[in-house]
Amino acid sequence: MEASSSGITNGKTKVFHPEGGVDLQGYQLDMQILPDGPKSDVDFSEILNAIQEMAKDVNILFDELEAVNSPCKDDDSLLHPGNLTSTSDDASRLEAGGETMPERNKSNGLYFRDGKCRIDYILVYRKSNPQTEKREVFERNIRAEGLHMEKESSLINSDIIFVKLHAPWEVLGRYAEQMNVRMPFRRKIYYLPRRYKFMSRIDKQISSFRRWLPKKPMRLDKETLPDLEENDCYTAPFSQQRIHHFIIHNKDTFFNNATRSRIVHHILQRIKYEEGKNKIGLNRLLTNGSYEAAFPLHEGGYRSKNSIRTHGAENHRHLLYECWASWGVWYKYQPLDLVRRYFGEKIGLYFAWLGWYTGMLFPAAFIGLFVFLYGVITLDHCQVSKEVCQATDIIMCPVCDKYCPFMRLSDSCVYAKVTHLFDNGATVFFAVFMAVWATVFLEFWKRRRAVIAYDWDLIDWEEEEEEIRPQFEAKYSKKERMNPISGKPEPYQAFADKCSRLVVSASGIFFMICVVIAAVFGIVIYRVVTVSTFAAFKWALIRNNSQVATTGTAVCINFCIIMLLNVLYEKVALLLTNLEQPRTESEWENSFTLKMFLFQFVNLNSSTFYIAFFLGRFTGHPGAYLRLINRWRLEECHPSGCLIDLCMQMGIIMVLKQTWNNFMELGYPLIQNWWTRRKVRQEHGPERRISFPQWEKDYNLQPMNAYGLFDEYLEMILQFGFTTIFVAAFPLAPLLALLNNIIEIRLDAYKFVTQWRRPLASRAKDIGIWYGILEGIGILSVITNAFVIAITSDFIPRLVYAYKYGPCAGQGEAGQKCMVGYVNASLSVFRISDFENRSEPESDGSEFSGTPLKYCRYRDYRDPPHSLVPYGYTLQFWHVLAARLAFIIVFEHLVFCIKHLISYLIPDLPKDLRDRMRREKYLIQEMMYEAELERLQKERKERKKNGKAHHNEWP
Repeated sequence: MEASSSGITNGKTKVFHPEGGVDLQGYQLDMQILPDGPKSDVDFSEILNAIQEMAKDVNILFDELEAVNSPCKDDDSLLHPGNLTSTSDDASRLEAGGETMPERNKSNGLYFRDGKCRIDYILVYRKSNPQTEKREVFERNIRAEGLHMEKESSLINSDIIFVKLHAPWEVLGRYAEQMNVRMPFRRKIYYLPRRYKFMSRIDKQISSFRRWLPKKPMRLDKETLPDLEENDCYTAPFSQQRIHHFIIHNKDTFFNNATRSRIVHHILQRIKYEEGKNKIGLNRLLTNGSYEAAFPLHEGGYRSKNSIRTHGAENHRHLLYECWASWGVWYKYQPLDLVRRYFGEKIGLYFAWLGWYTGMLFPAAFIGLFVFLYGVITLDHCQVSKEVCQATDIIMCPVCDKYCPFMRLSDSCVYAKVTHLFDNGATVFFAVFMAVWATVFLEFWKRRRAVIAYDWDLIDWEEEEEEIRPQFEAKYSKKERMNPISGKPEPYQAFADKCSRLVVSASGIFFMICVVIAAVFGIVIYRVVTVSTFAAFKWALIRNNSQVATTGTAVCINFCIIMLLNVLYEKVALLLTNLEQPRTESEWENSFTLKMFLFQFVNLNSSTFYIAFFLGRFTGHPGAYLRLINRWRLEECHPSGCLIDLCMQMGIIMVLKQTWNNFMELGYPLIQNWWTRRKVRQEHGPERRISFPQWEKDYNLQPMNAYGLFDEYLEMILQFGFTTIFVAAFPLAPLLALLNNIIEIRLDAYKFVTQWRRPLASRAKDIGIWYGILEGIGILSVITNAFVIAITSDFIPRLVYAYKYGPCAGQGEAGQKCMVGYVNASLSVFRISDFENRSEPESDGSEFSGTPLKYCRYRDYRDPPHSLVPYGYTLQFWHVLAARLAFIIVFEHLVFCIKHLISYLIPDLPKDLRDRMRREKYLIQEMMYEAELERLQKERKERKKNGKAHHNEWP
């Protein structure tokens, strides 16, 4: 259709416009001005009716033209065959110093062939794919929405077609208004609060002192960062009617690339590809294979031949790589505003949370290291370890049947010293500190999130009413009810059906937890079987350290089982979540996240719970051991205690899992991308360097995980559990977590910038369901640490001995001198002749004193064999048990009270932020009023100048 000066008639009247044209459906229709009569006499209602009637005719005509002009097979007229060009060819083709902007845009692969239209989105499909008709209808509807389209074939495979999409200004403005995209309209006015003269003098003194200090090494150099104007401006939802309020220097750059791609994705999700209520959206075309990939483009390469200090950054991706993803800036703060601008608020919030968590780990790691060093310093003064090392005359009973020999208590001297490093007087203080730390971390994250939400204009942002999932709609399309929000009929799931599905899903979760418990039971059987095997080993090193060898191999096998079950859990969680039929995507994501966390948490911590609370607790005593299936004797703790086993379990699992995760996160995409480059070199030869356009470079990168940031959050949440739940047994856990997270931040940044396709920028107000999981872990950590100190550690038995049975009994003291004789008091006596036949050791112990042993010792509080009730519990056992229960109750109530008090005292919003929000609201009202008043006065002056009459006009 061509625009003509003769106008368009609809059979009744002509359509008039004082400017000479009306933009309708993307076509320019020139109109004639009414020749007779003044303009004020024109009946505008008739004109509007004429426009509406004519629009119907024009729409019909457009549909006919689309049917005529659209090709039948994927619109090959738009296809531009790619040419293999080397970098030398590109260099020779460009004139030195004479390259224009469109020519430069053509060469960088970010624009259409004209060098003017920027590529906002890329769709990829194969010619050989049979879903041709769906793509044809989908692409025709894309053009009907006003998006510009251009096609390009791949340089290395002509079967692969890239569809380049560009959104013009009119489309961006229309959909930005629909999506309530907030844009800058006035620079922020900062003000300094009133201060006292004394405080001003102190500030001056501090400022003068800082001049002598070096610049902050952790701060980013502001000169290397671009001018992020929207961070210094007030923003408001974009409106075309009030477009004069917004700061628009250039329409091409007013919407940044992330916002443009988000708008285009929003359009593509609402375009039909077939006639029908459910035949809509890009996601379904990706699911059924019509398109292979859909992604926004990176803003160019992340490397440059020139230094960023001398020549500046070539693009935001290059800037992010140099200032964020490079390993050389591991000690600096993250440029969160730039991350948010490039990747969107959802990914920006993840890195903000990860950075905040890492920063909060510094005091926890310092205190944990202090507890460990305190154990090192006080090791020589520890009375218990001294007595263990000097107890050469105390012979301990065998720890397993037949093959395990008698052993001197002094043989466990090394393990007693290692236990003191983690189990000392500062352990209780550290457990209380970590429980309070978890609360402070979450409360201050609320405040930090509020500041970020304010700076990123997320305070008033609410998620729009989500669309129903296609699977839910297809399942329950026969039953409908009115949506109270939209007022439209929608599919409805009956309450009975929903409950039955939830019961089946919960049963599946319970079954998988039972599978984990069965795996732990298998590890227990392995431990009780192999401890005898290692005790009869030929090598003296393993034979003398049979328990440590058993624990170490069991932990490694447990780690392998954990990694294997993780693969199974993902499939089961998908099956159960789809069985529940969640209504929306957010409900599906929350349900899947909760299941995966439960599976992973139980899988990772079940063996740790066994070692902490069950190992050595139900073994019985010599002569009356408890056995599995009346066959295998349950494993006992080491003579120096069970805490050394728990420390080994936590240390090995943390180090191995974090190392494995880091390798998989970075190693897998690196290997995949290397393999892709290798295939290209094999096909085209290594001597020819192919200059790929940006869309093909990005297509060869790895797509982001199917579950978004789920894997990243899950890894950190599980680490948070390790850091807090059993921290009383392993004070170095926060230090290991800190070292890992310093690497994790740069590793994730490197992965996002260099190895993955650019993810779609999406908005979010917080970290979602993960915050509730963190609160649950914080509550669980208080309980578990109380039980670890009371049951696993020897803290309570030592305390009872010092105040009740030791040399200082009744004096109110508990120093090291009060622990004299503790080791002897904590060991019971057993008569060797009372051994069961299957438990009787092969040796008689004559190697110790030259004569067969008559008695041996074991860890417990029981009466001697010649008492009235042989091997019955002593009074000291009941005192220790009562003290343990009392400690658990007091510790939990005290820590929970402190946690609730801290939560109450720390407000969710900082006071200065609340004042800034109120002031901004006041200033926005004032500025909107002034801007509207200025516009009306300007219109009034123009009307006066033109000599037009106006009546009842304000102001």
